[in-house]
Amino acid sequence: MSAQEQPVFDGSSGPAWKPYDENASHELVLDPDVLAAELAQELLGDPLDDIEPDEIASADAAAECDLGLTLLGGDHDARLQGLRIFCEHRDPRAIPRLLPLLEAPCPIERMSAVYALGRNPTPLAVEPLLALLASDSNGYVRKAVAWSLANFADAPVLHPLIRSLQVDVAAVRLWAATSLADVGATGPAKADPAAAQLLQSLRIDSEAAVRSNSAWALGRLYPDLIEPRQQAVVQALLQTLLADSEASVRDEARLALEQLEQPQVLEQLQTLVDEGLLN
Repeated sequence: MSAQEQPVFDGSSGPAWKPYDENASHELVLDPDVLAAELAQELLGDPLDDIEPDEIASADAAAECDLGLTLLGGDHDARLQGLRIFCEHRDPRAIPRLLPLLEAPCPIERMSAVYALGRNPTPLAVEPLLALLASDSNGYVRKAVAWSLANFADAPVLHPLIRSLQVDVAAVRLWAATSLADVGATGPAKADPAAAQLLQSLRIDSEAAVRSNSAWALGRLYPDLIEPRQQAVVQALLQTLLADSEASVRDEARLALEQLEQPQVLEQLQTLVDEGLLN
C-alpha cells in the first residue's frame, strides 16, 4: 500500500491535534455549513486521489477548461467551481488566474488554488507557495501546499518541506513526508538530507500515519542514497518493523523492506520469520 492509499483521517474518530486555528472561522466570509462540508471532505483525503484524466475525451476536457477559465472570473461560488476544474485538468491559460487566488481571504479558495497549481505547476508559484507553507494560519492550506510541492521537485523546496515535517501539525507532516520522497528522488544531494529527516520522524513522530509515510518515503528514496545511509535506512526500517507500537506502521516498514528487493534484506526478514519474531 502506498502512502497516498493510507486511510489517514476519516473524520470519524479524528486525531487529537487541531488542523487549523479554531478562531479563524470567525473571519470567514462564506456560509459556515459550506465550509464545514468542504473541510470534512478534506479530511477524507487528498481530493486529487480519485482523478482519472483518461476518463474525459480531449475535446470535452478542452471545453471544461474553457468553462473553468470563465468561472475563475466570477463570484466566490463560481471561482470554487473553476478551481475544481483545474484540480483535474492542466491548462497553462489558467496559471495567471490561479496565482492571485493564493492570496484569497477565503481559506477554501486558497486551498483549492494550491491544489490546482499542484496540477498546473509553474515556477511563478514556488515563492507564494513557500510563503503559504511558512505562514498561512490555516492547516488545510498548508497541507495542500505540502502535497503540491511534490510537483516542484527541481525548485528549492527541500528544506521548507523538512521544516514542515519537523514542526507542523500532523496532516501537514504526513504530506511533507510523502513529498520528500519525490523531491529527494532527484539525486543524492537531496536524497540524503531528506532521508535524514525521515529517519528521525520514523523514530520520534507521535502520529502513526506520519511514521508510516516516513517508512514509505524511505523505501522510495533508497535507490538514490549512498552508503552508509542505505544501511541506516534498512536498520531503521527493521527496528520499526520489530518495535513500533502501531501495526499499520510495522506493516509499512515491512513492505518497504520487501520492495527494496535486496537479497540480504530479504534473508534478514526470513530469519525473523523463522525465529518467530514475524508472522
